[in-house]
Amino acid sequence: MPPPPWNQLLRNAIDCDSFRSLESFLDLDRQTSNVFPSEDSIWAALEDLGPSDIRAVILGQDPYHGPGQAHGLSFSVPPGVKFPPSLRNIFREYSSDLGLLAPTSGCLLKWKREGVLMLNSCLTVRAGAPGSHAGRGWEPITDAIMSVVNDVADPAVFILWGVPAQSKARLINSPRHTVLTAPHPSPLSAHRGYFGSKPFSKCNGALVAAGRNPVDWELTNNEVTFGK
Repeated sequence: MPPPPWNQLLRNAIDCDSFRSLESFLDLDRQTSNVFPSEDSIWAALEDLGPSDIRAVILGQDPYHGPGQAHGLSFSVPPGVKFPPSLRNIFREYSSDLGLLAPTSGCLLKWKREGVLMLNSCLTVRAGAPGSHAGRGWEPITDAIMSVVNDVADPAVFILWGVPAQSKARLINSPRHTVLTAPHPSPLSAHRGYFGSKPFSKCNGALVAAGRNPVDWELTNNEVTFGK
C-alpha cells in the first residue's frame, strides 16, 4: 500500500475493485514469474516525499525488467548495477545539457531528495517482458498520483518521456504547472528528439520563473546511502 500521506490522498483509487483486481493479478504473477521491483520497493518513489515537497516529476513507462535493476524509482538502478540503455542516454543528455560529467552510479536517489518524483506509468513488470503489466490496473493509480501532485504541489515541472507518459498530460493544469515532453530515452526513440531536449535546464528555468528553487541535478558519483 502507498505510504503516508499518500495512502489517504489515494484512498479512492486503492479502495476499489480495480485495485483489488490488480493485487490479485500481481499475487498470481509472482507465483509463476519474477516480478520487478520487489514488493517492498513498489511504492519507493512516494516514500519520504509528500506532494508539497515535489518540484518536478519524471514520468517513464514501466520498471526495468532485468534482474537487480528496478528499485522503485523510474530510470534509476541501485548502486553498482550496470546502466540500462535508457539510463545511458539520460546521462548523455544530462552531460550535454548541464555540462556535467556522467556519473559512475546509476542511482538517482539524490534527485528524489531534491523533490523529484521518479514515477512510472506502471509500477511493476514481469521479468524479461516490458509492458507486461500495462492495462492491469496501475494506470488509474498513477493517474491519481499525478492528479494529487497537480492539485497540491506548488508550480512544478512535469517531464513526460514517451507516449504512455505523455498521455497523462491531460491531468496537468497548464500553465500553472510546466509540461516538458520528449521521446522516451530508449535507443529505439532517443534519436527522434530526446537528445537535445534539455529537460534539466528547462525544468530549472521554469522553476525559477515560478519563484521556486531549482533542482540540484548534479550526481556526485558516491551515492552509496541507498535506501537511507
